[in-house]
Amino acid sequence: MAQLICEDLVLGYGGREIVRGLSFCVEAGEYLCILGENGSGKTTLMKTILGLQPPLGGRIRTGDGLSHGEIGYLPQQSDAQRDFPASVREIVLSGCRPGGMRPFYGAEDRRRARENMERMGIGALADACYRELSGGQQQRVLLARALCATRKMLLLDEPTAGLDPKVTADMYRLIESLNRDDGVTILMISHDVDAALRYADHILHMDKTVFFGTKEEYLRTVREN
Repeated sequence: MAQLICEDLVLGYGGREIVRGLSFCVEAGEYLCILGENGSGKTTLMKTILGLQPPLGGRIRTGDGLSHGEIGYLPQQSDAQRDFPASVREIVLSGCRPGGMRPFYGAEDRRRARENMERMGIGALADACYRELSGGQQQRVLLARALCATRKMLLLDEPTAGLDPKVTADMYRLIESLNRDDGVTILMISHDVDAALRYADHILHMDKTVFFGTKEEYLRTVREN
Protein backbone atom coordinates (compact mmCIF):
# COMPACT_ATOMS: atom_id res chain seq x y z
CA MET A 1 0.00 0.00 0.00
CA ALA A 2 1.17 3.53 -0.75
CA GLN A 3 2.44 5.77 2.05
CA LEU A 4 0.32 8.72 0.92
CA ILE A 5 -2.91 8.64 -1.10
CA CYS A 6 -4.66 11.82 -2.26
CA GLU A 7 -8.09 11.17 -3.75
CA ASP A 8 -10.08 13.70 -5.80
CA LEU A 9 -8.76 16.60 -3.73
CA VAL A 10 -10.21 20.08 -3.96
CA LEU A 11 -7.70 22.61 -2.61
CA GLY A 12 -8.14 26.22 -1.61
CA TYR A 13 -8.41 28.66 1.26
CA GLY A 14 -10.84 31.31 2.41
CA GLY A 15 -13.53 29.64 0.32
CA ARG A 16 -11.46 30.18 -2.86
CA GLU A 17 -10.92 27.04 -4.91
CA ILE A 18 -7.49 26.61 -6.52
CA VAL A 19 -7.35 22.98 -7.66
CA ARG A 20 -10.10 20.41 -8.25
CA GLY A 21 -9.94 16.64 -8.78
CA LEU A 22 -6.30 16.15 -7.75
CA SER A 23 -5.43 12.47 -7.28
CA PHE A 24 -2.04 10.83 -6.84
CA CYS A 25 -0.20 8.43 -4.54
CA VAL A 26 3.35 8.16 -3.24
CA GLU A 27 5.07 4.88 -2.42
CA ALA A 28 7.67 4.47 0.33
CA GLY A 29 11.13 5.60 -0.78
CA GLU A 30 9.95 7.60 -3.79
CA TYR A 31 11.13 11.11 -4.66
CA LEU A 32 8.29 13.31 -5.93
CA CYS A 33 8.95 16.80 -7.22
CA ILE A 34 6.00 19.21 -7.34
CA LEU A 35 6.23 21.80 -10.11
CA GLY A 36 3.98 24.66 -11.19
CA GLU A 37 3.66 28.40 -11.36
CA ASN A 38 3.16 30.60 -8.30
CA GLY A 39 -0.44 30.38 -7.15
CA SER A 40 -1.02 26.93 -8.62
CA GLY A 41 -1.63 25.41 -5.17
CA LYS A 42 1.69 23.70 -4.40
CA THR A 43 2.15 25.08 -0.88
CA THR A 44 -1.58 24.73 -0.22
CA LEU A 45 -1.26 21.03 -1.10
CA MET A 46 1.57 20.56 1.40
CA LYS A 47 -0.31 22.36 4.16
CA THR A 48 -3.36 20.23 3.45
CA ILE A 49 -1.33 17.00 3.58
CA LEU A 50 0.07 18.13 6.94
CA GLY A 51 -3.41 18.86 8.30
CA LEU A 52 -2.65 22.57 8.71
CA GLN A 53 -5.74 23.35 6.67
CA PRO A 54 -8.64 21.15 5.55
CA PRO A 55 -9.29 20.15 1.94
CA LEU A 56 -12.37 21.70 0.35
CA GLY A 57 -13.19 18.25 -0.98
CA GLY A 58 -11.76 14.76 -1.43
CA ARG A 59 -9.57 13.04 1.13
CA ILE A 60 -5.98 12.25 2.11
CA ARG A 61 -4.99 8.88 3.54
CA THR A 62 -1.72 7.47 4.85
CA GLY A 63 -0.64 3.85 4.69
CA ASP A 64 2.32 1.48 4.84
CA GLY A 65 2.85 2.25 8.53
CA LEU A 66 2.97 6.04 8.11
CA SER A 67 0.92 8.29 10.38
CA HIS A 68 0.31 12.03 9.89
CA GLY A 69 2.52 12.66 12.92
CA GLU A 70 5.48 11.07 11.15
CA ILE A 71 5.72 13.55 8.30
CA GLY A 72 8.59 16.03 8.59
CA TYR A 73 8.22 19.50 7.09
CA LEU A 74 10.68 22.12 5.91
CA PRO A 75 8.59 25.22 5.07
CA GLN A 76 9.63 28.39 3.30
CA GLN A 77 11.17 30.85 5.75
CA SER A 78 10.04 34.40 6.39
CA ASP A 79 12.52 37.17 7.20
CA ALA A 80 11.37 37.11 10.84
CA GLN A 81 12.07 33.38 11.09
CA ARG A 82 15.58 33.81 9.66
CA ASP A 83 16.26 36.23 12.52
CA PHE A 84 15.10 33.84 15.27
CA PRO A 85 17.34 34.26 18.38
CA ALA A 86 17.76 30.61 19.43
CA SER A 87 20.64 28.18 19.32
CA VAL A 88 20.97 25.55 16.60
CA ARG A 89 20.53 22.82 19.22
CA GLU A 90 17.29 24.37 20.51
CA ILE A 91 15.78 24.62 17.04
CA VAL A 92 16.73 21.08 16.04
CA LEU A 93 15.43 19.70 19.35
CA SER A 94 12.06 21.37 18.78
CA GLY A 95 11.51 18.93 15.91
CA CYS A 96 11.40 16.04 18.39
CA ARG A 97 8.22 17.35 19.97
CA PRO A 98 5.69 18.77 17.51
CA GLY A 99 4.18 22.01 18.77
CA GLY A 100 7.34 24.04 19.24
CA MET A 101 10.23 24.37 21.65
CA ARG A 102 9.75 23.02 25.18
CA PRO A 103 11.74 23.59 28.35
CA PHE A 104 12.65 19.92 28.86
CA TYR A 105 13.74 17.17 26.48
CA GLY A 106 14.64 13.59 27.29
CA ALA A 107 17.86 11.72 26.56
CA GLU A 108 16.35 10.10 23.46
CA ASP A 109 15.35 13.53 22.09
CA ARG A 110 18.86 14.86 22.62
CA ARG A 111 20.43 11.79 21.03
CA ARG A 112 18.19 12.12 17.97
CA ALA A 113 18.95 15.84 17.65
CA ARG A 114 22.69 15.22 17.96
CA GLU A 115 22.60 12.48 15.30
CA ASN A 116 20.66 14.64 12.86
CA MET A 117 22.94 17.64 13.36
CA GLU A 118 25.92 15.39 12.57
CA ARG A 119 24.06 13.93 9.59
CA MET A 120 23.54 17.45 8.22
CA GLY A 121 27.15 18.49 8.93
CA ILE A 122 26.26 21.10 11.56
CA GLY A 123 27.31 19.29 14.74
CA ALA A 124 29.99 21.89 15.43
CA LEU A 125 27.36 24.66 15.24
CA ALA A 126 25.14 23.27 18.02
CA ASP A 127 25.72 26.27 20.33
CA ALA A 128 25.73 28.88 17.56
CA CYS A 129 22.90 31.41 17.27
CA TYR A 130 20.61 30.51 14.39
CA ARG A 131 20.20 34.07 13.12
CA GLU A 132 23.97 34.43 12.70
CA LEU A 133 24.23 31.49 10.28
CA SER A 134 24.39 31.65 6.50
CA GLY A 135 21.30 30.78 4.47
CA GLY A 136 22.69 27.34 3.59
CA GLN A 137 23.52 26.58 7.22
CA GLN A 138 20.03 27.65 8.30
CA GLN A 139 18.48 25.26 5.78
CA ARG A 140 20.62 22.41 7.14
CA VAL A 141 19.39 23.26 10.64
CA LEU A 142 15.77 23.15 9.49
CA LEU A 143 16.36 19.89 7.64
CA ALA A 144 17.88 18.37 10.80
CA ARG A 145 14.83 19.61 12.70
CA ALA A 146 12.46 17.99 10.19
CA LEU A 147 14.36 14.71 10.48
CA CYS A 148 13.81 14.73 14.24
CA ALA A 149 10.09 14.38 13.50
CA THR A 150 10.48 11.44 11.11
CA ARG A 151 12.77 9.21 9.09
CA LYS A 152 9.88 8.16 6.82
CA MET A 153 8.63 11.16 4.81
CA LEU A 154 9.80 14.74 4.33
CA LEU A 155 7.85 17.59 2.74
CA LEU A 156 10.18 20.33 1.49
CA ASP A 157 8.86 23.67 0.24
CA GLU A 158 11.49 25.19 -2.07
CA PRO A 159 14.44 24.21 0.15
CA THR A 160 17.00 25.94 -2.10
CA ALA A 161 15.19 29.29 -2.48
CA GLY A 162 17.63 32.19 -2.10
CA LEU A 163 20.74 30.00 -1.96
CA ASP A 164 23.75 30.45 -4.22
CA PRO A 165 24.49 27.76 -6.86
CA LYS A 166 27.14 25.89 -4.84
CA VAL A 167 25.02 25.76 -1.68
CA THR A 168 22.00 24.78 -3.78
CA ALA A 169 23.92 21.85 -5.27
CA ASP A 170 25.04 20.77 -1.78
CA MET A 171 21.45 20.88 -0.52
CA TYR A 172 20.19 18.81 -3.45
CA ARG A 173 22.90 16.21 -2.77
CA LEU A 174 21.92 16.05 0.92
CA ILE A 175 18.27 15.49 0.02
CA GLU A 176 19.22 12.86 -2.57
CA SER A 177 21.30 11.04 0.05
CA LEU A 178 18.40 11.00 2.51
CA ASN A 179 16.23 9.47 -0.21
CA ARG A 180 18.66 7.01 -1.82
CA ASP A 181 20.74 5.99 1.22
CA ASP A 182 18.27 6.33 4.11
CA GLY A 183 15.05 5.49 2.27
CA VAL A 184 13.25 8.70 3.26
CA THR A 185 10.29 9.49 1.00
CA ILE A 186 10.67 13.01 -0.42
CA LEU A 187 7.96 15.41 -1.61
CA MET A 188 9.64 18.63 -2.74
CA ILE A 189 8.22 21.81 -4.22
CA SER A 190 10.60 23.37 -6.71
CA HIS A 191 10.77 25.85 -9.58
CA ASP A 192 13.96 24.17 -10.82
CA VAL A 193 12.77 21.82 -13.56
CA ASP A 194 16.32 20.68 -14.39
CA ALA A 195 16.94 19.62 -10.77
CA ALA A 196 13.55 17.90 -10.63
CA LEU A 197 14.40 15.82 -13.67
CA ARG A 198 17.85 15.04 -12.28
CA TYR A 199 16.86 13.89 -8.81
CA ALA A 200 13.15 12.97 -8.68
CA ASP A 201 11.62 9.76 -9.98
CA HIS A 202 8.05 11.15 -10.15
CA ILE A 203 6.68 14.56 -11.12
CA LEU A 204 3.46 16.29 -10.09
CA HIS A 205 2.94 19.36 -12.26
CA MET A 206 0.13 21.59 -11.04
CA ASP A 207 -1.29 23.97 -13.62
CA LYS A 208 -4.57 24.42 -15.50
CA THR A 209 -4.23 20.73 -16.24
CA VAL A 210 -2.49 18.47 -13.71
CA PHE A 211 0.18 15.93 -14.64
CA PHE A 212 1.29 13.09 -12.37
CA GLY A 213 3.66 10.33 -13.43
CA THR A 214 7.27 9.27 -13.77
CA LYS A 215 9.83 11.78 -14.95
CA GLU A 216 10.19 9.79 -18.19
CA GLU A 217 6.44 10.18 -18.82
CA TYR A 218 6.71 13.88 -17.96
CA LEU A 219 9.54 14.37 -20.47
CA ARG A 220 7.49 12.67 -23.20
CA THR A 221 4.55 14.95 -22.41
CA VAL A 222 6.77 18.05 -22.58
CA ARG A 223 8.25 16.98 -25.94
CA GLU A 224 4.81 16.28 -27.41
CA ASN A 225 3.58 19.72 -26.39
